[in-house]
Amino acid sequence: MKRNQREKDMGMRTALITAMKRTIREINQWPKKAVRIFHHNDADGLCSAAILTRAFERQGFKVKRFCLEKPYPAVLERIYEQEGCLLVFADFAGRIAPMLSELNRGRNLTVILDHHPAEASTDPKVHNLDPDLYGLKGDRDITASTTCYLFATALDPANRDLVHIAALGAVGDKFFVAGRLVDQNREVALEAVRQGRMKIRKHGPGEQYILKTPGGDIPCDELGVYLDILGGAGYYRDGPEMGVKVCLEGVSAESDLMVEVLRKIQTQAFDAEIKRLQEAGLEKSAHIQWFHVRGRFVPMGVKMIGLFCEALKNMEFIDPQRYIAGFQTVPNEIPGFGTIEFNQVKISMRVTHQMERQIREGKAKGLNVFLPEATNRLGGFSDACHSLTAATTVAAGKEAALIREMERYLSA
Repeated sequence: MKRNQREKDMGMRTALITAMKRTIREINQWPKKAVRIFHHNDADGLCSAAILTRAFERQGFKVKRFCLEKPYPAVLERIYEQEGCLLVFADFAGRIAPMLSELNRGRNLTVILDHHPAEASTDPKVHNLDPDLYGLKGDRDITASTTCYLFATALDPANRDLVHIAALGAVGDKFFVAGRLVDQNREVALEAVRQGRMKIRKHGPGEQYILKTPGGDIPCDELGVYLDILGGAGYYRDGPEMGVKVCLEGVSAESDLMVEVLRKIQTQAFDAEIKRLQEAGLEKSAHIQWFHVRGRFVPMGVKMIGLFCEALKNMEFIDPQRYIAGFQTVPNEIPGFGTIEFNQVKISMRVTHQMERQIREGKAKGLNVFLPEATNRLGGFSDACHSLTAATTVAAGKEAALIREMERYLSA
């Protein structure tokens, strides 16, 4: 049985690598040696951007990066005003390949390196290399950083020296089974160990992954939080650029100072919100408990609502048998794009440890099953959703309607 599963896993990985090599042949024939990388702002997204930046620069490409909290339709429309460009999306966009195809219409070469549930492209110039399309699960087997590492090594085997960044992103995304990385994520961690860039030690029932650096050993889970702070709390303060620099060059006095300042801002905002929720309680429906921070997390980015839900999910005042949902108002500004009128709210969802077990055992529905469906019914935007973590956006004022739509689905 195990042998059959291993052969199946190898087959899926081989099919993915074959598709990557096909895409790389087209990239090598592209007339312009310039690439625009659009990436997420969490630890996995920053590690993905770092891997791709180094890999493309080694091939002589001029690289320009844009960090997005979500690939909002209004932003995508601006991106696809261009023509004749090489565009790479990392850690999002797998699900919206049909939308990118519609916007692109064969005018640009687009590559998607995601790990969320995906849909096939309808434009031959839009290459969706999301492992979900090849049978790998993005909330268990493979992260975006691991996907980008596989792409980078297919581009040039010399990029194997970036493996520790992939392993860091895998740990940062926190998708473990019994406390340890599995499948492709575990393979990159083991390769990092073989290269002397990482060590793994037993930690309770699972494992701890430790990055070996010139300045000393750093636990990857701690460094993942460090990157999340830079990318999330520092989204409007050049935090993502610093995060990519940390991935490529290591921590520095400059990055430490930035994280120290941002951590204080985040801690104060989170503590105040926890106190408010403890006093006022969360709104509750049959299956969901939710709250709205509105603009109280400004000047931090909307990634913070997901991190806050993560911090909240196993606190004593949280109902362990209900899904957790948090809303945050989306600012009308995107770094690198200027002012964009959104009038949107972001919803992030998480599950408690109890519900995580039930979802993995098939006894409860994963977030990726019902949140995108409910969001789409209200004309909202859904892209990067996993079974245990998920986020979408809807028009401001439709928060209660979204909860009702999800309950309608869950009750059915």
